[in-house]
Amino acid sequence: MVIPVILSGGAGTRLWPVSREGYPKPFMKLADGESLLLKTYARAATVAGVIGSCPQEILTVTNRDYYFMSKDELANARFGERWHGVFMLEPVGRNTAPAIAMAALHLAEKYGRDALMLILPADHLIQDPSRFAAAVADAVSLAQQGRLVTFGIVPTGPETGFGYIEAGETMGGGRTAKRFVEKPLLDKAREYVEAGNFYWNSGMFCFKAGVILDEMARHAPDVYAGAEACWQALRSSQQPNAGMLEIPAAPFDRIPDISIDYAVMEHSENVAVVPSSFGWSDIGSWSAVSDLIPPDEANNRAVGEVIFVDSHNTFVQSEDRLVATVGVANLMIIDTPDALLVAHPDNSQDVKKVVAQLKIQQHDAYKLHRTVARPWGAYTVLEAGPRFKIKRIEVKPGASLSLQMHHHRSEHWIVVRGVAKVINGEKEIFVATNESTYIPAGHKHRLENPGVIELVIIEVQSGEYLGEDDIIRFQDDYGRV
Repeated sequence: MVIPVILSGGAGTRLWPVSREGYPKPFMKLADGESLLLKTYARAATVAGVIGSCPQEILTVTNRDYYFMSKDELANARFGERWHGVFMLEPVGRNTAPAIAMAALHLAEKYGRDALMLILPADHLIQDPSRFAAAVADAVSLAQQGRLVTFGIVPTGPETGFGYIEAGETMGGGRTAKRFVEKPLLDKAREYVEAGNFYWNSGMFCFKAGVILDEMARHAPDVYAGAEACWQALRSSQQPNAGMLEIPAAPFDRIPDISIDYAVMEHSENVAVVPSSFGWSDIGSWSAVSDLIPPDEANNRAVGEVIFVDSHNTFVQSEDRLVATVGVANLMIIDTPDALLVAHPDNSQDVKKVVAQLKIQQHDAYKLHRTVARPWGAYTVLEAGPRFKIKRIEVKPGASLSLQMHHHRSEHWIVVRGVAKVINGEKEIFVATNESTYIPAGHKHRLENPGVIELVIIEVQSGEYLGEDDIIRFQDDYGRV
């Protein structure tokens, strides 16, 4: 039994302005229109299905705020009834060791301590699925023998952005792991590559639920004890076999914030590494994204509508408008509706410094896009100014916003597609295309799509304060009251 466990967290600050705190790296769409998370789901199901996983469950450990977006991506994978998703929701991020411990406790109770966990980060890209499946088969064989198995990527060059694993003698389809090494300086990275027995640390693992729990109890007892207490609190308040498991905030926040490498893998004498070459990338920077795009004769690469004139070694990604470059070289240009990044490829790792400054300035651009996903659909800010804001709101068929009220703003809704069911104060009305309704400040109101097509409205807000926090929810289908 092999259960894929998808770890979906992190802000991906080096991929700003596309990756943001409210729409992080796993949800980024690549050039083919698929997100990294969607690709991970598809890869996990394919590999586990080939190996013979039964039951066919995919467990996702993610932040509470990303639950509905993650659920949508799993649905977009179109597995049908062959696979079912279980979501374990973290109230805060506590790194990979607590996440894996909670997943292991859940799977050990549900399927037994011998259930195999295939740990896959949600933000990696693998370009050779057949080789990946072969590596997973080797890892499963070793994990069945009680090993903690990690996937070591055969280095293609001296990379200073990854940690390394030094491998020892051969065992089955892998090798013993002698030690884990932190991200090295360039000279040391060259030594590792020349030695031939060092591999990049991919952050992917395979092991029995019971084995990782025992090793965690031995090498990271504070993590194990905290996770066990958290699991017992979860079991007492929820059905442990439910499709959505909300991790209790208070006990989870007391678990040390530590990676599985630091907590267990670097200390255990029971670790094996499977050398792997399957086109792996952690998509850790815009340079890595650029490398996925075929270049033209001047080594320019583009995603979107782009014109290059007398330009070379330039990467441009534009979401929805034409970008032209003239007489430039060695640039990365990332254009989004509300933010533009221009950087030198050699400084791609420094993009995270922009996010740090935006946080200091409390600028919304570190967290939100102009288009913001919501459980019921999405909204896009079209224009904003003193005392007004204009939004385009899309509501999925059968979905509804919360029953809510605003103290400081009134709203005017104009339906441009579909039919809206509206609660406005004490009235319940239907508003058809080309019709409108007005919501005064202080009125309880709710917007619902009773139809089978997407509902689209234009909302005009006016008032002294138009912040998203001016909202009181009385009832909500998505647990946000």
